[in-house]
Amino acid sequence: MRYSLFLCMTLLACFNPSILKAQQKTFADGQLEDIVSIASVDPLEKVFKETAFFQETEPIADVARGEHASFQFALRSTRTIRHLSAGVLQLSRNTGLLKGNSFVGFVGYTHVGRILPNPPRDRLGSPSGFYPDPILDTDFIDLHNFTTQPVWVTVAIPAEQPPGDYTGLLTLKGSIDGKAFSINRRFTIRVYPVTITRTSLWVTNWFWLDKSRLLQLSGGRDSVPFSDGYWKLLKVAARKMKEYDQNVILAPLLEMTKISAAGNSFRFDFSVFDRFVQTFIDEGTLGRIEGGHIGGRMGDWSSQFGVFVPYWSQDTMHLKNIPVGDAEAQQFYRQFIPALVSHLKEKGWDKIYLQHICDEPEPGNEKSYADIAGFIKSLAPGIKLIDAVHSHGLNNTVDVWVPQLDFFHTDYQFYKQRKEAGDECWFYTCLSPRGEYANRFIELPLIKTRILHWINFRYGATGYLHWGWNYWNDHPTEEASGIITESGNIMPGGDAFITYPEQGRILSSIRLEAMRDGIVDYELLKMLAVRHPDEAGEICREVVYDFDRYDTDIRGFRMKRRQILELLSR
Repeated sequence: MRYSLFLCMTLLACFNPSILKAQQKTFADGQLEDIVSIASVDPLEKVFKETAFFQETEPIADVARGEHASFQFALRSTRTIRHLSAGVLQLSRNTGLLKGNSFVGFVGYTHVGRILPNPPRDRLGSPSGFYPDPILDTDFIDLHNFTTQPVWVTVAIPAEQPPGDYTGLLTLKGSIDGKAFSINRRFTIRVYPVTITRTSLWVTNWFWLDKSRLLQLSGGRDSVPFSDGYWKLLKVAARKMKEYDQNVILAPLLEMTKISAAGNSFRFDFSVFDRFVQTFIDEGTLGRIEGGHIGGRMGDWSSQFGVFVPYWSQDTMHLKNIPVGDAEAQQFYRQFIPALVSHLKEKGWDKIYLQHICDEPEPGNEKSYADIAGFIKSLAPGIKLIDAVHSHGLNNTVDVWVPQLDFFHTDYQFYKQRKEAGDECWFYTCLSPRGEYANRFIELPLIKTRILHWINFRYGATGYLHWGWNYWNDHPTEEASGIITESGNIMPGGDAFITYPEQGRILSSIRLEAMRDGIVDYELLKMLAVRHPDEAGEICREVVYDFDRYDTDIRGFRMKRRQILELLSR
């Protein structure tokens, strides 16, 4: 009888929230303040689990229409919080800005077990070795006592949003020792009469959907490239890239081309390549196509470059790497390159196509690179070549030069000349540069990721390349650093990825958020340069003193960015 009565009351409570609420214990006035604290922290500040003191900022985001407003709130409790949830509501200007445009997530942590070699003076040290990075898309978490939890709020501002101030309310709910609680914090989005309709900086992050990455992203369900599951997950990736203003896509051309041979004659089926490219077009991501590398080093790092040519073993096609002067290589590429160019023209993609030759040529192998590039140009004079380069002694065969940031620094006069001659100049970061240079490593202050694109503007680099969008290790949320070579070359924490996999979804990171904001900063500086060129140059120089010297004061940075919006609003 008692059991039946209890069951009836439980079921009644489920259908009548007022009864359930009456049964919950709650905190008396003033009790919660002694247990839980919440502070507004600038989104450019990295909040560690151990952080107990915060330089609190007023939660106001100054934004243009068409970009994103971000907020960060740090929650800390002397007792463990169970079933912590977060949500936002709009309090003013009933236009539905927050509804459907806002995301609230908990910042997660990943470990960096191998400290950055040659670290900068402002490297961030974590006592535990855990650093904030992934933004978790989960409804509830538990928060252990005396542990700090950042809460992230991002609001997409529609391009047609009326200018003005919009007030929102962040609500955090949970329970402590069986008692329910709720905490509210207001925040303000100040929308300026400045509009970003699209970004013009060319941005590429190389990504992989090989067997390993497919398994991670699908939750272990799919590991077959170009299967139905592959195409679904590719669409997920394309949508995420669009969300973060990536507009150049690396397409592994040879791997996606079905090649058949009859004697010395080859036939090419580009249907897989076409579907790959069309996926990004359909998601609105594609601005340009990077055709994957057709060659590589024929040995160790200092060896010469060769080109990949197909061969067949047990009816399966493989690729081998041979000198470009070999008759076999000449025969293959004299058929492949014209067929590719003809197909690109047929699809209407020839004007947006860039072709990689070999990655990172340097003085020891630059001639073999130039020989390959010259041969490809002889077959297709109109094709544009792009590569990450460690040398400029390439007989000017490159059309889009992408030096590493430190080489861009030391050889800046050469790249200025190439721009004057009509070439494009981007820059890239990878395992390097280190020291004081800006980069995307997890151990660096977040502002050093954002101002990468202020460097783009300051020195006229119209694109940015990074090799690691999702080169996840086995457990990216557990360890962000890794060893990549037999010689023990250390991969800095976070260099291999700026996103995280989770059961068919791709999670963002606070670094990816900062990078997107920097891409928009570049666009705003370009807009300002048209109307007020002297002011645009001066504001940028006040942030980027030189290639490797910057003002990283966050408060001062916010003031300069607000100044840009105010100047554009006049």
